[in-house]
Amino acid sequence: MSESSFAKRQSRLAAKAGSPPRRVDLGAARKQIVTFFRKPPVAVASAGLLVLLSAGLFIAVLGDPRAGLPSARVDLKREVVAERAPTGMEAFSMGVEDAWLTLGADPEALGTEAVITLPDGASVSGSGEGITAPRIAATTPLPRAPIEGLSRPGPAGPLPIIATDGRTPAEAYARPFRPNGKPRVALIVGGLGLNATTTRAAIERLPPEITLSFVPYADDLQAWIDLARAHGHEVMIEIPMEPTGYPDNDPGPYTLLADGGVEDVGGKLPWLLGRATGYFGVTNYLGDRFMTSDAAFGAMLGTLRTHGLAFIDDGQARRRPGAWSRATADRVIDETQTPVAIMGQLNAIEAMAKQRGDALGTGFSYPVTVEAVARWATGLDARGLQLAPASAMTRRPGR
Repeated sequence: MSESSFAKRQSRLAAKAGSPPRRVDLGAARKQIVTFFRKPPVAVASAGLLVLLSAGLFIAVLGDPRAGLPSARVDLKREVVAERAPTGMEAFSMGVEDAWLTLGADPEALGTEAVITLPDGASVSGSGEGITAPRIAATTPLPRAPIEGLSRPGPAGPLPIIATDGRTPAEAYARPFRPNGKPRVALIVGGLGLNATTTRAAIERLPPEITLSFVPYADDLQAWIDLARAHGHEVMIEIPMEPTGYPDNDPGPYTLLADGGVEDVGGKLPWLLGRATGYFGVTNYLGDRFMTSDAAFGAMLGTLRTHGLAFIDDGQARRRPGAWSRATADRVIDETQTPVAIMGQLNAIEAMAKQRGDALGTGFSYPVTVEAVARWATGLDARGLQLAPASAMTRRPGR
């Protein structure tokens, strides 16, 4: 720093230091303070602070007014429970063993919706763990397929046909049934063939009168159908049909399309029907949009008629005639996958059968469904009902 700059700085400090202190106007300062505390936010904060100070002073002088009262302190800890859907026997060991007898039970009491996955973006059942219904001995096997005269070679495999003597696959591959005069109930359990555990459980643990339906995309489909028939089950093939939301909701590459018409049905249905032999009919997989198309849906039913096959829908095609014989399910039993909800639906089917003489339900091969149906079916005879195969519910057009 230069001498001249230093001198100038010193002279300024000296001048300031030597000047007299500024006089404070007390009246003006008081006015500024009053104006500040009159502002609404400041006034509210000041009032609150005054209340707190008063309370503190009161306790300091007189003591805590609750000091003589008893007190307790409890640490509350919330237990975290991982939610998942119950499967098989596990679902029946959660305090709802008797809930299946109550139609008014809360269907949301247990579990959550199961997640399944089919090929090409469609939806399979869960792991199948926990299914503990007893295995049923294979004492009433059905004839091994194919039965002579009921098939011919097709582009993808043997196609069902009406035999020269008039026999049809709908009759020949159905499980024989003799009514005993009691109201009849029938069930179809579907989605089989993709998950080995649940497929084998359904075949081995459900009564032979329960009809089983298989996914056409399943590997070793004929072996599964042969095993099912060896245990006395009649079987069906599931035909994938276009649902609302297609192609985001896609049942697979051979889905019958609503806008495809006769050509689409004629191109895809032979592949689906040629996947195996030994089934008496077919059922729909999804298809709410497809079944609104008179041309496409009519073409499919007409084709089934020429092959001598039955068609049973899940309730979406009620009063739509066609195929060689027809039936429509009255209820889907496991839209909510809990034992309480499933048993409630089964009870509703029982009530319907007693009212009108017969009733038909359908469900998916969820482990909880297999377990529920196995347990429900054991007491049907004592409850005045007869378990029938689904084929016994079909009717010929005009009959």
